[in-house]
Amino acid sequence: MTHLRQLMIEELQRRNFAETTIRSYVHGVEHFSRYFHRRPDQLGPEHIRQYQAMLFSKLKFSPNTVVQRLGALRFFYIKVLKKNCSVAETPYPRKVIRLPQVLSPDEVARLIDAAELPFYRILLMTLYGTGARRAEVAHLKVGDIDSRRMVVHIHGGKGNRDRDVMLSERLLDALRGYWRGLRRKPTEWLFPGNRWHTGSRPITTKVPWMACQHAAERAGLAHRHIHPHTLRHCFATHLLEAGADLRTIQILLGHRDLEETTIYLHLSSKHLSVTASPLDALTIREQGERAKHE
Repeated sequence: MTHLRQLMIEELQRRNFAETTIRSYVHGVEHFSRYFHRRPDQLGPEHIRQYQAMLFSKLKFSPNTVVQRLGALRFFYIKVLKKNCSVAETPYPRKVIRLPQVLSPDEVARLIDAAELPFYRILLMTLYGTGARRAEVAHLKVGDIDSRRMVVHIHGGKGNRDRDVMLSERLLDALRGYWRGLRRKPTEWLFPGNRWHTGSRPITTKVPWMACQHAAERAGLAHRHIHPHTLRHCFATHLLEAGADLRTIQILLGHRDLEETTIYLHLSSKHLSVTASPLDALTIREQGERAKHE
């Protein structure tokens, strides 16, 4: 598996796949191989069919996760082994599109105020204030905070796309307070790792996750199942409700397709409440009125 693993990594890297995608694809092929206790180059379409059924029936994976696993296997067979992988034999399951959960502005404020540590508080503020993904926040560098132009530079986002987002005055003040409180001023990473935040590497993506979990429990919002991406959804929805247009929100979120951004129309209470139901335009009798006239 070692040689095949290296070949797959090289094929992914030379196509400039993101590191998170590389890890996910390699893990998917390794899991497939372990399930059958055989090298993946000794397995074929029938094994993929059995594996796909097992992901649904035994592991209870979501359709979107199964799509990702199949994508990894197709890449391995087509790009690494140079074999045909028929779409008819390995069909993608239908994706399930669910509306994400969104907090009200008051609930977001409660969440931030309930942060267990000052470091968790600044992470929550950065997540909500920029709409960035947790990996993007974890990998922010000191130079990415541009107070002259009042923007935050986000490098290597999803799809390896860079973008700028707004830097609010409140977030800038909070970041400056965080900076003054650091024992050792970092030279590269804005949020360095280790206990004292003095490491040579940035925090892992698990840290923003834990910040959300702990704050949600302390704020009495644990039942809402809040995670870092929830704050990204809140950022977009609250911007839309404040009057921002979808195209601007698309750019701020780094969405490739505007269709991805339109989901926030379904989440915006402002847009839903101003849209009248066609029932209101009907002229119909009140209940019991027909019986009175007959």
